Amino acid sequence: MDLENQARIKGFCEQYGNEELLVVLGGGEAEASGLAAETVSAGDPTFAGPLAGVSLGLKAYHMFELKDEVDPAIYEAQISMMEMVLDVDAIISEVKTYRG
Repeated sequence: MDLENQARIKGFCEQYGNEELLVVLGGGEAEASGLAAETVSAGDPTFAGPLAGVSLGLKAYHMFELKDEVDPAIYEAQISMMEMVLDVDAIISEVKTYRG
């Protein structure tokens, strides 16, 4: 997760608290999605950004996990194509690891 997004998420937590926030990810690789989920949950494991050593405790979900929560026409037009080319199960499994 880039430094700018880390700062934005940290700012949202400071403004709204972390109880009502969750992070929706859309990365195409399991490892990258897991790293982003870890960053918003436990802090930046690379110790390079604003969330280095900062545990926000946010829950992260990948967009694939929220398929049933999105208008089917929008999901079909914007996301469904990626389900055919990405390892959806691996991505979801990796992201779920950091919600336990």
